[in-house]
Amino acid sequence: MLFKFIFVIIKYIKVLFILFCVNIRSQDLNELSFGDEHSLDIATWNIEWFPKNDETTVNYVIEIINSLDLDVLGIQELDDTTMFNEMLDSLNLYSSFYESSWFAGLAYIYKSNVVQINDFYEIYTTAPYWNAFPRSPMVMDINFRGDRYFIINNHFKCCGDGLLDYDDDSDEENRRYTAMNLIKAYIDINYPDEKIVVLGDLNDDISEPYPNNVFQEILNDSNNYKFVDLPIAQGNSSEWSFPNWPSHLDHFLITNEIFESFDSIYVKTIKIDDYLEGGWSEYDQNISDHRPVALKIKLNFTQYFDVNTDGYINEEDLIDLLLLIFENEESHIGGDLNFDGKVDILDLILFCEYLYT
Repeated sequence: MLFKFIFVIIKYIKVLFILFCVNIRSQDLNELSFGDEHSLDIATWNIEWFPKNDETTVNYVIEIINSLDLDVLGIQELDDTTMFNEMLDSLNLYSSFYESSWFAGLAYIYKSNVVQINDFYEIYTTAPYWNAFPRSPMVMDINFRGDRYFIINNHFKCCGDGLLDYDDDSDEENRRYTAMNLIKAYIDINYPDEKIVVLGDLNDDISEPYPNNVFQEILNDSNNYKFVDLPIAQGNSSEWSFPNWPSHLDHFLITNEIFESFDSIYVKTIKIDDYLEGGWSEYDQNISDHRPVALKIKLNFTQYFDVNTDGYINEEDLIDLLLLIFENEESHIGGDLNFDGKVDILDLILFCEYLYT
């Protein structure tokens, strides 16, 4: 009992010491973090006419992406595709996709060793929809650890007077309202039972009151849709994605197939400027006027870690996993925990981390 008490005291002192050290030294980009192997980690980032400051921007973004360890990054305002491709050459774990850079286009960067690509395509590409969509929404169809997701990247029309004019289709708020409802209609018709993530710079406030909230139809359908960053929009302005206004414009919308099926969902604005010596001024000058917003979908590992499928995760599953490794099984439900096509020591490490931490 005495030993346990001493251990707790030492641990408490250690935590205080770490907090003290963190407070007295400045942060840098190497300390940025977000992604982990137990979740699907996605971010949306209006990267402001990339690259805002040529090679300086490229170097910053390489370090930021490597530190955040994301699985998927949806980008808005890709301008120079040549420099974008050069940047990808330095991101060894990542691949990319874009259609064009016309009017600062949309792009994806994704971790190619864990994200399986089924397809990329644009929707609402024809002339009747150009008013609502200055850039056609870009769909990324992927498999991630046994589940299929459709991610829809967007950059809506900017600006306006804050008033939604339902009778004027040239009104900026009306264009965003129409765009959002078209995306909802597309999902309702084409993906009624799929896991959908809608992300991007939607250029409006999701917490705005009726009748000027351009997302009202989505908010009204709360059984099927959820803006997971709504608490950010309703919270302190220090956490908003667009400090220059200030406003929160970069959003994540998910369908009920996600928010009803997973252990936990976490979203935050990545305040990269906090990790720069020059703060927001350095960030705004060299990187972007938008902060990225990131979503963590923590996977429900019970179906994978229950190796013997008895409804429990315990030492008996550990024994069965060891037997599978010893027997050199190529695949087994609940055994290939890292989805690399085999059951081996790496799966054992993941299992022990899950069971004992």
